[in-house]
Amino acid sequence: MATDEPMMAGMAGRYAGALFELAVAQNATAAVEADLTKFEQMLSDSDDLTTLVRSPVISADDQAKAIGALLQKTGASALTQNFFNVLAKNRRLFAAGDIIRTFRSLAAKARGEVTAEVTSAIALSEAQVTELKKTLKASVGKDVTLAAKVDPSLLGGLVVKLGSRMIDSSLKSKLAGLKTVLTGSA
Repeated sequence: MATDEPMMAGMAGRYAGALFELAVAQNATAAVEADLTKFEQMLSDSDDLTTLVRSPVISADDQAKAIGALLQKTGASALTQNFFNVLAKNRRLFAAGDIIRTFRSLAAKARGEVTAEVTSAIALSEAQVTELKKTLKASVGKDVTLAAKVDPSLLGGLVVKLGSRMIDSSLKSKLAGLKTVLTGSA
């Protein structure tokens, strides 16, 4: 898969692109995306899994066995299991997070969606998520998938990244701007 697209240029992009092509060919894009989302959640919830994935000391065979058993237990598709086996054998498990994000972007693009990264001080309610999606869709003219994160240091408001655009309406940045104005420093 040769491409000039920046998202596909790195190692994670190449692996995600290969997995995406296989998933499309097997009509399993949704299943693989669900498997990847589940794995990403397990990765963020478990320090032990993070250590397993990132440790250069653990052999490729041991990583492959452990990840294979975990994915089999979660009911992941054969394609997803095979893919993670290849990642482990090639010593690329450390890039799983980037590969998952890139795969998700490819799947969203194929569906005609764009992904917006939204960071808020507290978790958004379903009503807020729905309203934000509707507002962003009106702005870009496409369906919008939200990747939400919580950062209490924002104090309030939102930071929305949509493609190369960033809208920062957080209280933290407004206070920093006010401080700059009041102190006269640049």
